[in-house]
Amino acid sequence: MTDESSAMARRYEIVSVRRANPPPVEEGSNWHRYVIAFEGTNTIHGYIQGNLKAVTRAVEEIVAQLNEKHWRYSTIPRRVNRVPPLKTETHKW
Repeated sequence: MTDESSAMARRYEIVSVRRANPPPVEEGSNWHRYVIAFEGTNTIHGYIQGNLKAVTRAVEEIVAQLNEKHWRYSTIPRRVNRVPPLKTETHKW
């Protein structure tokens, strides 16, 4: 991947990874809440259990996979299905 394409591919970025209480349906300790931004406006929020270093690595992997998927789909040539105009029938009466 070139520098230009890798810069274009970075649409997802980690906003934060912070220690948090367990999500409502979970129990246990050592939970972290992460926030990922898509193009700065949309966000993805999630919870992962583990130490900060492991959770940060996991979120970095999630972001890398999202960017790779986004880059792949954004570089696929789009096929345009042209529909020929309808032929009008001319009747000779």
